[in-house]
Amino acid sequence: MTINNYANHIATLTRTYTDALQYVANEGTQLAAVLVHSGAEGNYYGDDRGVAFQAYGHLLHWIPVNRPNQFIYFRPDEKPIYFQIVPSDFWYEQDISVEPEWEETLTLVKLGSLDELSAELRQHSVSDVAYIGGHADIAASLGINKALINPKRLLAYLDFSRAVKTDYELEQLRAANRLALLGHAAAKACFLEGGSEYQIHMAFLQTTQNLEDECPYTNIVALNEKAAILHYQFKRKTNQNKGRVLLIDAGCRVRAYGSDITRTSVSEDVHSDFRSLVAAMEALELALVDEVKPGETYQSLHASTLRRIAQVLVDHNICKGEVADLVELNIPQLFMPHGVGHLLGIQVHDVGGHQSDIDGAILPPPENSPTLRNTRVMEADMVFTVEPGLYFIPLILEAERGSDRGRLINWNAVDELYPCGGIRIEDNIRVTSDGAENLTRQFE
Repeated sequence: MTINNYANHIATLTRTYTDALQYVANEGTQLAAVLVHSGAEGNYYGDDRGVAFQAYGHLLHWIPVNRPNQFIYFRPDEKPIYFQIVPSDFWYEQDISVEPEWEETLTLVKLGSLDELSAELRQHSVSDVAYIGGHADIAASLGINKALINPKRLLAYLDFSRAVKTDYELEQLRAANRLALLGHAAAKACFLEGGSEYQIHMAFLQTTQNLEDECPYTNIVALNEKAAILHYQFKRKTNQNKGRVLLIDAGCRVRAYGSDITRTSVSEDVHSDFRSLVAAMEALELALVDEVKPGETYQSLHASTLRRIAQVLVDHNICKGEVADLVELNIPQLFMPHGVGHLLGIQVHDVGGHQSDIDGAILPPPENSPTLRNTRVMEADMVFTVEPGLYFIPLILEAERGSDRGRLINWNAVDELYPCGGIRIEDNIRVTSDGAENLTRQFE
């Protein structure tokens, strides 16, 4: 990690939080400081087994510590304080390694409990301190005014600001892409050697040296027909039907920032039409990346995706008719029912995707694509995914047999391609001053 990049990142966050407090003051809420909480541990209901912990994104925005009950205390014109709570404990490892750049940019205060934090906070007035995090009970125990727990306008401002990345954040995202691609190469090799979904999944984890809980999301590893299940969650341990298609959606996390990459690979004996479709979708995805530039709306990128999907369907004799007619009838959505992508950063589906401004106004997705997760205007240093897909999903397509739209579908082709599942190609994209940087392809 470049130390200067981290220091500049903290300086940017300091300006953002200062501006946010001024913004809410202008709206009538006077706040002196913000307390950001990573969250608290919890157990499964009726059990003493802990749920895997994931720190709150706004805490991770400051410092990459994925541990419960960590706090950042921000007050304008003062050095931010990192309250590091490390309980005395012989059941679990509790130590937290401190990187030198943290102490250069933050005031580090080591504590042993929430009670000690409460005593520390009493040295600062908490009557006008906002708390952001997921535990109102802990906020109340620290003396935070109930009305200042997760103030909507403050959160809207901070969520909206997360879309544009600093150099430090881009550094972590590039590293996360580079690492994940090593895993994807190992997964593809395992697939071509006849590996099961479980074996392919383990090849990815072993190559990237990740535990499953350390990944930014649950890996999707789908062979053949399971590739038509968008968030397929299982890992079959046998490969009885021989894998001819692999769809793997898997990423890595570096200092809290996650990559999100999908690749579709095929065997030598895959259906020839499906092989051609994979090549067409690869070209389609790269063409979409070429459309990215500041000032464009993400909705326009999605609309272009639907037109391009329609063209692929016609070119491969999966659908009949004119491209414009298919688009008008929403036929591409039968084959790609998801949006073309989403904001990316600390969270894989990062916050603020439907916000139109710092006020928190929401710009919903278009009616013909209700699952589109991003409706933002593209800005320089914004990061999002571009992930067009083309799937043969019986649950969706079979409902169209005999319908007006169904008369434009070549059902013989669909029936032949059902066993192949589907295709998704996904890269992570940074908007530049005049186009796009593909954070994924530069490392392939």
